[in-house]
Amino acid sequence: MALFYGVDRATITRAVGEIRPLLAARGFAVPGRPELRLRTLADVFAYAAAEGVELRIDGTEVQVRRPKANRPGRRAFVSGKKKQNTIKPTVISDGEGRLLWCGATRPGRMHDVTALRTEGVEDLLRRYPNVRAKADSGYQGLARDFPERVTAPPKKPPKDATEAQLAEYNAARKTQSSQRICVEHAIAEPKQWRPLQRYIGRREHFEDTVLAIAGLVSDRCAQR
Repeated sequence: MALFYGVDRATITRAVGEIRPLLAARGFAVPGRPELRLRTLADVFAYAAAEGVELRIDGTEVQVRRPKANRPGRRAFVSGKKKQNTIKPTVISDGEGRLLWCGATRPGRMHDVTALRTEGVEDLLRRYPNVRAKADSGYQGLARDFPERVTAPPKKPPKDATEAQLAEYNAARKTQSSQRICVEHAIAEPKQWRPLQRYIGRREHFEDTVLAIAGLVSDRCAQR
C-alpha cells in the first residue's frame, strides 16, 4: 500500500494503528436492525431474549507466533488440541449462521467453556431465562449446569455399550451437530481473512484485529 500511494511504510503502519481500534469498537450488526450494534456478550443475550433468537456457540483457535523462551506465561498459549501456539476467540451466531458476536479472547490452553465463563455467561443465562443455545462438546459443563437452556452433544457411551446404545448415541449426536453446524459457517467467514489464518502481528493487537474483521463480516451477514 505504501508503494501504491507513494508514502513511507511507517505512514501506512500508523494509519492501520489508528483505524484498527475504531473498527474493533463498532460492534456487530444484526439482521433488519441497522441502528443496533452488539458490542458485549450482555448485548447478545439481551438481543436474543428480545427477538427470540436461539444462539449457537463455539470456540475457534488462531495460530500465533510462539513467545520468546523464558517469557512468563509462555505455556498458556500451547493448545492441547492443535499442538500449536494459539489464541482462542469465542463465536456466537444465530440459527442462520449469521455472526452476532466474537470475543472472550483467551490463550489457546484455556478450555472453551472456561473462556466463556470468564465473560460472565452463567450470570447472563440466569438473567435471561428464555435464552437458549446450542454448543459443541467443549461446553458440556455448561449444558450440565443449565440442562434446559444449553444443549451439547451427548456423552460418549462406555466401552461395553450395546449396539442399541451406540446407535442411539450416534443418532443424537448427528441431530445435535446438524443443528449447530451453522456456527461453523460463521467461524469460517472471518477465517477467510489472511490475518486469522495465521496471525504474525503483535500479540497486543490480536483482539482488536479479530473484532475489526468479525465486525466487518457481520455487516455482510446481516444483509442475508
